Amino acid sequence: MADAAPRLQSLLEQVLGVPLPVRIRAWDGSQAGPPHAPVLVVRNRRALRRLLWKPGELGLARAWVAGDLEVEGDLYTALDLMAGLVWERGEDARTLLQALREPGVRSAVAGLFRLAGPALPPAPPPEEVRRPGHLHTRRTDRRAISHHYDVGNDFYELVLGPSMVYSCAYWGAAEGAGTLEDAQRDKLELVSRKLGLRPGQRLLDVGCGWGSMAIHAAREHGVSVVGVTLSQEQAAYARKRVADEGLTDRVEIRVQDYRDVDDGPYDAISSIGMAEHVGADRYLEYTRHLHALLKPGGRLLNHQIARRPHSDETAYHVDAFIDAYVFPDGELQPVGTTVTLLERAGFEVRDVESLREHYALTLRRWVTNLEAGREQAARLAGPGRARVWLLYMAACALAFEHNRIGVNQVLAVRTPEPGGSGMPLRPRTWH
Repeated sequence: MADAAPRLQSLLEQVLGVPLPVRIRAWDGSQAGPPHAPVLVVRNRRALRRLLWKPGELGLARAWVAGDLEVEGDLYTALDLMAGLVWERGEDARTLLQALREPGVRSAVAGLFRLAGPALPPAPPPEEVRRPGHLHTRRTDRRAISHHYDVGNDFYELVLGPSMVYSCAYWGAAEGAGTLEDAQRDKLELVSRKLGLRPGQRLLDVGCGWGSMAIHAAREHGVSVVGVTLSQEQAAYARKRVADEGLTDRVEIRVQDYRDVDDGPYDAISSIGMAEHVGADRYLEYTRHLHALLKPGGRLLNHQIARRPHSDETAYHVDAFIDAYVFPDGELQPVGTTVTLLERAGFEVRDVESLREHYALTLRRWVTNLEAGREQAARLAGPGRARVWLLYMAACALAFEHNRIGVNQVLAVRTPEPGGSGMPLRPRTWH
């Protein structure tokens, strides 16, 4: 008689101390849980072994990426319902040990191990990367960027659409109205206006991606652009786009670490969705280097995801799933920290704008693109990688909507002596 799902539901609820908000379908076809809730499909006992040997977010992620777990029904609803079910600090052995001191929990965990079957812990999926011992060296940064971006330009075309912009779009007054391509074009124009781009100026685009900002700035504002990326695939794609637009005399795309750019001064610098890769220990070096590359009066537009501050900053941990599968070595910091480090480097911060809701809308469009082309995405990047991106983008959309993370554009100026900024008296004229 098929009974794995009821047993699994009962044992998990004993461990977690709360009713499961999702329905479970087990490998033997049995089901249990709320009848109208999204269904968590546990395809095999290996999924349970992954959760037991690595309790918390990383175990769930490994089971999802490997295809051992699936969700039937609305993915956003399922993720919202399950958000509180993993250990609050899933990698903290002390938290788990404290729970195991309770006889009921200890007995339930033993029951889960019996249900999972006698086997060694499964190997992580091949899409998982190990965090290196030394972070944010030139070598480890190249590896991290390659892991994330060198997965095939065709895959990113499917997800991002024709704009090929992998950062928060800028939507109109009606939430989500208009196309993703229009919203991305409006974001690039917003950046250009904040930087005050004019014909004849030099722009450095740090982390230039597939060249969209460089092309927009050169074509629409007549500036000369140097774009730098650590991704070979991005650079090749961006160079072809530049050539197709007839802009090779005004746009240069380099495979180069930002720390190695030494041909300033520039009139303006854009850094859009790149600073998350810099790392907390390197951030002041990053801000000082960009400050040195700007002319007096030059502007920096730093577009960056931010986390909420913690009461105890020593308790901050990099998200286990994102670090292992999405952005190796990526680190988020509060927007206040970013502003402080820009000022310590000598910048005058002139404007901070939150685009949090805009990023949630953008991510939902990317999820729609990926779900519509899921079979093609699996062929292009592999089934595991397609599952990584689906989970990552859907979870991030919810994180932005619930204000767990945000994204901000910080406009800063290298103020010349004796102190004139060159900024307009009404700085919001760029909207």
